[in-house]
Amino acid sequence: MLRLLEATPGATGVGIDLNEDDLARGRAGAEARGLAERVRFVQESAVDTTQGPADLVLCLGASHALSEAQPPEHTTAALRALRRLVTPGGRVLLGEAFWHRPPTRGELSAMWPDASASEFHDLAGLVDLAVAAGFRPSWIETAGRDEWEHFESAYQSDVEEWLAAHPDHPLAKETRDRVDRHRSTWLRGYRDVMGLAYLTLVPVS
Repeated sequence: MLRLLEATPGATGVGIDLNEDDLARGRAGAEARGLAERVRFVQESAVDTTQGPADLVLCLGASHALSEAQPPEHTTAALRALRRLVTPGGRVLLGEAFWHRPPTRGELSAMWPDASASEFHDLAGLVDLAVAAGFRPSWIETAGRDEWEHFESAYQSDVEEWLAAHPDHPLAKETRDRVDRHRSTWLRGYRDVMGLAYLTLVPVS
């Protein structure tokens, strides 16, 4: 959102989250970029939010915050919520997970607890859900392997550097177990199986 505001002089934005630490990080980022007067951060559930509607709604990897339904039904509920939050003629940018192919039992067992092949749709099914919710997909993109590897590596890089320098720290074992578990979940589980779609959606009048 802050990058978009930087690129769009005069635009204003609202960030919604329940986590006060994340909101504080957002406020600090806005201050550092000189955007504090153009953005608000609201501690509120996105389910039945009182914010909006907006000309552009960003929902990147956060559809679960728009619905209390369980996967995969949460995607349908989230799309309906996004349809209510966008102005006529506006746009929704949805970043949503999908299966490139059905995961094997072995891959599922290496993922998160209770991972299920029914948890996500394939790309075509995801786009069909958006159309059924009252959108037309004006642009369909997916994250490539390079983007995934950059994201996953950057996600843990600082911690890995810290572990290499502090192998005997009191918190090292707990931290090492956590990052090793996440890396295994990625490399043995969802790598090249789970994708991330970026859908630019236009509400039907």
